[in-house]
Amino acid sequence: MSRRSNRRLLVPEARQGLNQFKADVMRHEGYAVDASRPDDVKYEVASSLGIPLEPGDNGGLSTESAGRIGGKIGGTMVREMIRLAQEQINKREL
Repeated sequence: MSRRSNRRLLVPEARQGLNQFKADVMRHEGYAVDASRPDDVKYEVASSLGIPLEPGDNGGLSTESAGRIGGKIGGTMVREMIRLAQEQINKREL
């Protein structure tokens, strides 16, 4: 069973905004991202890391490899969120 089916956003209406944010952040990192399918960037990230990720069953993929892919995407998004928050805080202090 795919873990993906168990993930739910606390605010489901935020999905479109999160997808757009992911597309923007990963595009800024140099990855080709289709804004209508931002989750597909994981295949390009996997390829750049030398990890054989393919659509469909990846049951042979190690947890470490899957974590490297997700970590690259999620980590980049978190760093950008922190940068944006710091920018907003700095604007308020002026």
